[in-house]
Amino acid sequence: MPEPITFPADFLWGAATSAYQIEGAVREDGRTPSIWDTFSHTPGRTAGGDTGDVAVEHYHRYRDDVALMASLGLNAYRFSVSWSRVQPTGRGPAVQRGLDFYRRLVDELLARDIRPALTLYHWDLPQELEDAGGWPVRETAYRFAEYAGIVGEALGDRVSSWITLNEPWCSAFLGYGSGVHAPGRTDPAAALHAAHHLNLAHGLGTQALRAALPARAQVAVSLNSAVVRAVSDDPRDQDARRRIDNLANGVFHGPMLHGAYPEDLLADTARVTDWSCVREGDLAAAHQPLDALGLNYYTPSLVSAAPEGARSRRADGHGASDHSPWPGSDDVAFHQTPGERTEMGWTIDATGLHELIMRYAREAPGLPLYVTENGAAYDDKPDPEGRVHDPERIAYLHQHLAAVRRAIADGADVRGYYLWSLLDNFEWSYGYGKRFGAVYVDYETQVRTPKSSAHWYAGVASAGELPREYAAD
Repeated sequence: MPEPITFPADFLWGAATSAYQIEGAVREDGRTPSIWDTFSHTPGRTAGGDTGDVAVEHYHRYRDDVALMASLGLNAYRFSVSWSRVQPTGRGPAVQRGLDFYRRLVDELLARDIRPALTLYHWDLPQELEDAGGWPVRETAYRFAEYAGIVGEALGDRVSSWITLNEPWCSAFLGYGSGVHAPGRTDPAAALHAAHHLNLAHGLGTQALRAALPARAQVAVSLNSAVVRAVSDDPRDQDARRRIDNLANGVFHGPMLHGAYPEDLLADTARVTDWSCVREGDLAAAHQPLDALGLNYYTPSLVSAAPEGARSRRADGHGASDHSPWPGSDDVAFHQTPGERTEMGWTIDATGLHELIMRYAREAPGLPLYVTENGAAYDDKPDPEGRVHDPERIAYLHQHLAAVRRAIADGADVRGYYLWSLLDNFEWSYGYGKRFGAVYVDYETQVRTPKSSAHWYAGVASAGELPREYAAD
């Protein structure tokens, strides 16, 4: 048999979730609506009119869920805090009942030797802040910094891994550009202003965390940086790739990692905004030293220049909308990449994960990297004995973990992998129709059943090594 692929002994084997997707209990213990409560209760916004009102009841079942993580051999768990559960209006003092839930969750994780990784913002802005203008207005960044300090003070004695924002690209461009995510606005200039204020929020939030946390704490951000490829070497297609790469990547890693927006990004979007939202000192504030960088990856993007006079195609995998999440790029066409696809219609291409990791190993030399999300949705169903067999997901994970290990061998400092997701859950505008979990959830009974991929992943995590080959049985 071929030798297995061994990972570093201290590699973190985790799974990830987010508050609105799993917690439920949306009206309990002082929690008020977030933009996702409002969005999901608006007719036509989510598949089947699904909401996160109940989700998978993690708020009441967290002890059982942590026990399940321990049984699967996970040594890390990435979760997010519901801002409106902690600070219902998005400003002012915290509700201690909300913080107490996260205190109990963290204590349970630590008792099971599972390292908590806390994400402060996973898309659930308090509705009152959206009513005041949301991310397109500057004040929201200051409110986020206040919130970061509150949570840091409350949990800094027991949480050592902190993430400011999850996928700010989605918050800005899907929330305010194409409108397929909450709050569902479709204003290209507002999307770019939101991106800037998310950059500012990250920087101010990092400063607030540094002031509240012990020196040993690790502060990071999770970006869904895109792997953007052109359909050809034609200069027009290569320019389309450059423009989308800046809108997907440079708009965030420019300020966060380098303290500046790419000049060509500003030129490309000059017809959309004059960027007057960027004030003196903002970029220095956004450019805070980080202890790590989180990378989320699912599938690559394939682009070209749109034919002259033709309406551009947008097979970008980010939901159906008449409005584009790519400001100033109406003449860029998106194409479905070839190959096998997941239930989301996303092409499976693990080479993209290797490419992404190596890019950031060069972009931010010396900065430890974590894969903070990676996974696949499939149409999982129990068999007559109640077992859930998902060989496609095992094959997906095998390919992508092999890509991570190859990046480590190529010199990248990758220290952990968080599978998305621990549990089947509310998949945003797709409702409950897309299952990403390693654990199957019967939404009627809330019974959890680890899929075959969960058992496979547990074996990999326990051994710290990946079989060199995978064959579905």
